[in-house]
Amino acid sequence: MTTTPHPLRILVAKPGLDGHDRGAKVIARALRDAGIEVIYTGLHQSPEQIVEATLQEDAAGIGLSVLSGAHLTLFAKVIELLEQRDAADITVFGGGIIPEADIAPLERMGVARVFTPGTATHDVVDWVRAYVGGGVPA
Repeated sequence: MTTTPHPLRILVAKPGLDGHDRGAKVIARALRDAGIEVIYTGLHQSPEQIVEATLQEDAAGIGLSVLSGAHLTLFAKVIELLEQRDAADITVFGGGIIPEADIAPLERMGVARVFTPGTATHDVVDWVRAYVGGGVPA
């Protein structure tokens, strides 16, 4: 029996109360245009909703966009919930308005990569292809 590998699948989410999603939509479109399956959950998602959608969609990675200043709390909660659901192998990455001083603490808690404002979309796509497992390069 031959199985066909599925394309890389990434969930892009806007956690918390932040209502600005332009950056998340730009990243979602760049990933999609590069042949990666993207599930965009929209605004105002709780960490619980994000993890549940990730598991239901069998996504290999979660890209969080945070502009509200709650990035340390929101990323930590998503990672904690993934661990509780025995899904710590799902890669968590993100971006938004995140101070340089907070990047190392985020990485220590398990965030694989933080993209800062001005990062070129092709750099995000290339990183996702290289470091998020489970897919087939386009």
